[in-house]
Amino acid sequence: MNEDVERRPGEEAIPLPADYDAGLYFIGRVRTPWKARTECPKNGTQTDAVCTLEVDAPYRPALQNLEGATHLIVLYWMDRAARDLVRQQPRHATGSRGTFSLRSPARPNPIALAVVERLAVTDGSVSVRGLDCIDGTPLLDIKPYYASTDSRPEARVDRAATETRTAS
Repeated sequence: MNEDVERRPGEEAIPLPADYDAGLYFIGRVRTPWKARTECPKNGTQTDAVCTLEVDAPYRPALQNLEGATHLIVLYWMDRAARDLVRQQPRHATGSRGTFSLRSPARPNPIALAVVERLAVTDGSVSVRGLDCIDGTPLLDIKPYYASTDSRPEARVDRAATETRTAS
């Protein structure tokens, strides 16, 4: 548990398991203009800032042919987020919401996803537009975005479903 995380009325935290189920490798770092969470945009569509995906040397050969993609899916690890919240109280909401119904970085596995515009690939770095994270955030993966398979125009989120309903 991250003791520095602000807790709001209506939030519920759980004890985390003692051991992890899997491992992963950080492949680099995300460079952004934001040094604190309070400076970050709420999501990547709210900024035109150019950010850089700095890929560590052993993984740089994996950037081959990336110039062919106009947009990318970037997965990153929100390493400063709380991991024990199962209910959260968003600032904009009147009641708590289940963590899995939110895009908040506070979650058991703080994996963030962004669809970004690829601007350039040079010397082991990828310049992109559309990120929303703190400078130095660990980079997990980069994937090409395929509009033909990744886009779901019919998708909806019912924000009215804010009651305390839970799956049994």
